Amino acid sequence: MRAEPRPRKRARSPVTIHDVANLAGVSIITVSRVLNTPHRVSPDTLARVKHAIAQTNYVPNLMAGGLRTSRSRLVVALVPTLAGQLFISAIQALTQALESNGYQLMLGQIGYYESREDQLIDAIVGRRPDGIVLTGIVHSAVTRRRLMSSGIPIVETWDYTPTPIDMLVGFSHERVGAEVCEFLVSRGRRRLAVISADDPRATMRQQSFSRTAVKLGMASPHIEFVPAPASHASGRLAISNTLDRRPDLDAVFCSSDMLAMGVMTELRARTIAVPESIAIVGFGDLDFSATLAPALTTVRIDGAQLGRTAAQFIVESAQNKTVEQRVVDIGFSIVERKSA
Repeated sequence: MRAEPRPRKRARSPVTIHDVANLAGVSIITVSRVLNTPHRVSPDTLARVKHAIAQTNYVPNLMAGGLRTSRSRLVVALVPTLAGQLFISAIQALTQALESNGYQLMLGQIGYYESREDQLIDAIVGRRPDGIVLTGIVHSAVTRRRLMSSGIPIVETWDYTPTPIDMLVGFSHERVGAEVCEFLVSRGRRRLAVISADDPRATMRQQSFSRTAVKLGMASPHIEFVPAPASHASGRLAISNTLDRRPDLDAVFCSSDMLAMGVMTELRARTIAVPESIAIVGFGDLDFSATLAPALTTVRIDGAQLGRTAAQFIVESAQNKTVEQRVVDIGFSIVERKSA
């Protein structure tokens, strides 16, 4: 005898905002405020509603809320890589500042080539986030037009131009290159080299460094490029190649602290003293830079300020407030340590 098929269990009804409100003893509007603008709710009420959400495992329908309010409460940030440390402080500050205003951050990794950014922008714009934070100012013509016509608040970061797509918080890579060159020459260094990743921002620093060296009467620096993202291993290989061509070298500017650490490792293996024989300057002031032996001279960027300012721009624009200063140059500083 053929067994009768078992009846399917009826799908459990999803927990609704009404269930949360009833359990917490508040109105639906109050629950909505806890989800969207928690800073407008008293601490006691906030705790009670969050406890009810936890007890019921309530998951808000963000798309439905977005359709009613024309707000997604979502901001997207695109960075070249999530593997390195350079962008971490900015991402953390951006996340915290957005969260305190009721927004959530979603990260996308674009690599160092335009095509990946184009693909992600196509996927993002149609979903109407409340803001997009971009790394750099170099975008394809198609992406630039798409972003300008989207009406979504856009903040470009980690670079500088007086004419951004919408808003910008960053610094001048050309000034970085020039000032690092001037720093090394002022300390008696004459035979210079640059070991640089091949991405657009690192290349701008390299080109400015080289132009400044020539203006100051130095021979044109030796340039050694490595694929982005740069690594400790590529730093070792690059300085090895550089010494084969310029054995009289007395200073190196590296486009990242990771590259600089690789350079220092290779020089130590060759018993070449730093800074007595060769001075080294990095970029990024990463966590390990101050504890290397010798401690690494490097360029520091205030990533936390960058992240907070970008968040402020997005929140004010999403709330239809006027952003008075739409371009902010946060600058940089050269942190002098024993390596130079």
